[in-house]
Amino acid sequence: MRGSEPDSRRRAGRANRIHVVSDVHGNTEALARAGDGADALICLGDLVLFLDYADHSRGIFPDLFGRENADRIVALRTARRYDEARAFGRELWAGRDRNTEILGAVRKQYAELFAAFPTPTYATYGNVDVPDLWPEYARPGTTVLDGERAEIGGRVFGFVGGGLRTPMNTPYEIGDEEYAAKVEALGEVDVLCSHIPPEVPELTYDTVARRFEAGQHRPAGGDPRHPPPVRAFRPCSPAVGPPDAHRDHRVRQRRPLRLDRNTLGAQLVTAGRRAVDRSAPGTR
Repeated sequence: MRGSEPDSRRRAGRANRIHVVSDVHGNTEALARAGDGADALICLGDLVLFLDYADHSRGIFPDLFGRENADRIVALRTARRYDEARAFGRELWAGRDRNTEILGAVRKQYAELFAAFPTPTYATYGNVDVPDLWPEYARPGTTVLDGERAEIGGRVFGFVGGGLRTPMNTPYEIGDEEYAAKVEALGEVDVLCSHIPPEVPELTYDTVARRFEAGQHRPAGGDPRHPPPVRAFRPCSPAVGPPDAHRDHRVRQRRPLRLDRNTLGAQLVTAGRRAVDRSAPGTR
């Protein structure tokens, strides 16, 4: 087993319990509960809520431009009429300081969200996050990693944040080569944690947005012939974690993981399969 000597709890035979969440999108209350009963929390990004596609009154966009304009931008994007959506956005922003207004709203959300993280939390960025702002809000006990490794419960976890380039042009999208370089820089890890899933159809279908999303094109975790035994990534499916007042406002959360030598891989893989199976198209 890699890493340092097991801590006293592992020597005593106690497994470490880890909760994994992603796509928080402004849900501070659920995030504050996400670490209940866990030894550590892993957050795979997308803290910011720019626009809720289920409730168009929620998020930075409707706060700035109102519900009707949010309805229209969602309709255009859902229809993949991206050029029209961008043109409409330019009309709305005409004469306004876009960067100042958006960053001000993001800062307000980050102040509340980072305060909700339990200790310890290990976090990486999602594609809608603004990495340059995270150092201002990450408190002691929150470790931010991107293209980096951390030892948790005697296991080596590698973290890769952000997403690949899309027509949506969200804040933290990078090219395929840059993303692959971050993955390869991790070397050999026990668990790979990333915001986007591997390029596998049943894992890249987003059952909330009702579309396929980009996945990782290359094997990860050192030698492509020997990928890590466990992968943790943003599940493109409804949450299985604690609900908020509205079902669509949940933090996406996997079932708890226990860092036990014999069961870690099985538990995480099973959690991923359950998330996919429960949210397959045509099911409820």
